[in-house]
Amino acid sequence: MDVLVLIDKLDDLVHNARAVPLTDQVRVDKEEIYDILDQMRATIPEEIKQARWIVKERQEMLAEAKREAERIVKEARERQERLVSEEEITKQAERAAEDIIEDARAREREIRLGAEDYADEILNTLEVNLSKFIAAVRRGRERLAGKEEPAEVS
Repeated sequence: MDVLVLIDKLDDLVHNARAVPLTDQVRVDKEEIYDILDQMRATIPEEIKQARWIVKERQEMLAEAKREAERIVKEARERQERLVSEEEITKQAERAAEDIIEDARAREREIRLGAEDYADEILNTLEVNLSKFIAAVRRGRERLAGKEEPAEVS
């Protein structure tokens, strides 16, 4: 289950709890809260596991891009060496190799930046979700502890 759904359930439980007469405190079913907290404990590690998987995928993509760039550079150098037989051919080979190397570096840079953007987006989403979770837990604890300030009557 999604952590945000569990946070909403916890918030609803506290919000809809029966008020204790003559106080601003509420009564909630302890077992319901423990059940929701247990579900949260089970869900959060899964989301963290997904974030770790994304980071691993990013690292693998970067490694693959580097290997591809190295392969292309190697091919360019080998091609350059084969074309050394004549001066004009050598000059053309050097230009072609430089173009290939430049293209490989641009491609590697593009893949790396794309992977970093993707990982950053996923980690940002996880950070936002965890922040919401922490805020909801704090609100719930404050409500349970009766620390909410009663609204002033004007």
